[in-house]
Amino acid sequence: MTDSGPGAPERSARVLVIDDEEQIRRALRSVLQAHHYMVDVAETGGEGLELAIDRTPDLIILDLSLPDMSGLKVAEELRTWYVGPIVVLSVRDGDADKIAALDLGADDYLTKPFSAGELLARIRAHLRRTVSGEASIREIRAGELVIDLARRQVTVSGEPAHLTRTEFDILALLARNADRVVTSRMMLEQVWGPDYISDTQTLRVHVSHLRHKIEPAGGVPRYILTEPGVGFRFVGDEGTAS
Repeated sequence: MTDSGPGAPERSARVLVIDDEEQIRRALRSVLQAHHYMVDVAETGGEGLELAIDRTPDLIILDLSLPDMSGLKVAEELRTWYVGPIVVLSVRDGDADKIAALDLGADDYLTKPFSAGELLARIRAHLRRTVSGEASIREIRAGELVIDLARRQVTVSGEPAHLTRTEFDILALLARNADRVVTSRMMLEQVWGPDYISDTQTLRVHVSHLRHKIEPAGGVPRYILTEPGVGFRFVGDEGTAS
């Protein structure tokens, strides 16, 4: 990686670098700080996910080859709640890797080695395109229900609700679209994939199990309402997302 030389200071923004190569982390920290970015670094996917939750960076630079988990998996986990730009850096230059990364939520893909000037230019471009006021929602609260999107944890009245991965994905999708009807087709496609868009029975069974774990006793749904013939709607509380 070669620097592009001195230039005008960039706007202050926080960048998270997730890369297992110490030399890359050190070089990126130096270049980014020289251009007035705040920088956090992580050498594993798990550490990167924790830092993303704690610091909510404006942009994430992500390597695909990490010691504990695939960078693709990190991108997928981030996209359950994080809306900022993700720029992938990788030695892999095949189309399949690029397509997979972009499909899982990455906004850009640079192949190592790369120039610092090009990376800085792409960072500026992505930050300019970031929608003003658009925020990553890490936690949603509604009544006694708390959904931690980043940590994939749910509590009801302070007690953990032990959801399966699919149940959590359904709840997260509905909660992120609080007070709006989400069609059965959309839920099936986003949670299970396009091959399952007609399997409404599977969806109903999972929603029933989910309700059993989060709804108040008594049989009247508080959080997940059925919109007959269309889909479902999550009833939120105004101002409860953070």
